[in-house]
Amino acid sequence: MTRKSFGVVIGTVFVLLLLLFVYSVAEILLLLFISVVFSLYLGAITDALQRRLSVPRPLGLIAAILCTVLAAVGIGFLIVPPVAQQTQELLHTLPRQLEQWERMAEQSQTVSQLLGPIQEGHSYVGAVMQQIGSYFRSVVPYVFSGLTFLIDFVSVLVMGIYMTLRPAMYREGFIALAPPVHRELVRDILTDLGVTLRAWIVGQGFAMLTLGVLTWVGLVLIRVPYALAFGVFTGLAAIVPFFGTLVSTLLPAVFVLGAGSLGKALLVVMLGIIVHLFEANVVAPMVMERQVALPPVLTLLSVLVMAHLLGIIGLIVAVPVLAAAMVIIRRVYIHRVLEGKGFRRSVRDQPVEVRLPSEGVLVHPSVGQQTVPAMLEDA
Repeated sequence: MTRKSFGVVIGTVFVLLLLLFVYSVAEILLLLFISVVFSLYLGAITDALQRRLSVPRPLGLIAAILCTVLAAVGIGFLIVPPVAQQTQELLHTLPRQLEQWERMAEQSQTVSQLLGPIQEGHSYVGAVMQQIGSYFRSVVPYVFSGLTFLIDFVSVLVMGIYMTLRPAMYREGFIALAPPVHRELVRDILTDLGVTLRAWIVGQGFAMLTLGVLTWVGLVLIRVPYALAFGVFTGLAAIVPFFGTLVSTLLPAVFVLGAGSLGKALLVVMLGIIVHLFEANVVAPMVMERQVALPPVLTLLSVLVMAHLLGIIGLIVAVPVLAAAMVIIRRVYIHRVLEGKGFRRSVRDQPVEVRLPSEGVLVHPSVGQQTVPAMLEDA
């Protein structure tokens, strides 16, 4: 075996072992990614306070954390009690709704053909609910179990705070791992990633707020019961593209349909379509400013892949992971590989020979005492 072939084999084995290691610690790396996103959120507030009020970074970080906690507590006091009350009432009325859905399913020939014959003592709705429950039990990852979830949650908060406090140290430490000739490219990619993820954070938060408020107001106008609970659910479900929209639109429609109001159910569906079209075509482009312009097919594919690999937490981070991957693919694979720009930011300077005439040249008096760069700095 030649030395070149031996190097190829060693490189292949190293890459395979690296991929195996990454797969084995995928959940830990995902927690690191979430902490980076959280640090970008805190960093945006901290940088704004530093830039506008000249606040020291530690005090700006403390202010950002306090503002976040106060906002969460304030929203909790305003929304949680009525939402909890409406959710409890909804759960009390759910058995009666299930009975109505079961009678509708038994009378519908389409449902019977789709789900097949039902055994004695069983119900269509029960079978569907059992399948949904088994699906969610299978996709809930290990990180959501008891003490482990608490440890992971605290770890994300602590890592995010430390990275916000000293972002340059972690950024430059990561850049130092690249060869010197590629470090400017890595620095540019990290800058693009920061801009893109910050745009996603702002856009996603504004989209969730817009969808929740508009859905709540629309359901109140249509006189749908538990409008606030459905509105909050719509805002939270917006973090999952397409599938969250579908579920948040159909759930109140099915609830109203179970009460026997077909016309109101159609109005609820139309409301969901109008609200989500308004958010997708007006709110999102205005807020994100095309920093997170992702193709819909790739977005759906990333949601499916991340849900298959990491469960519910994969659904939550599918879009920011795709946005980060698109930045890396565009800057590295497309620009540097396919377009042939290479991995050097600029061509290295060639040695230049400077010739001076032998006579009539003015010489600085201190030329023998210090170097030329030192003289230029003092000039």
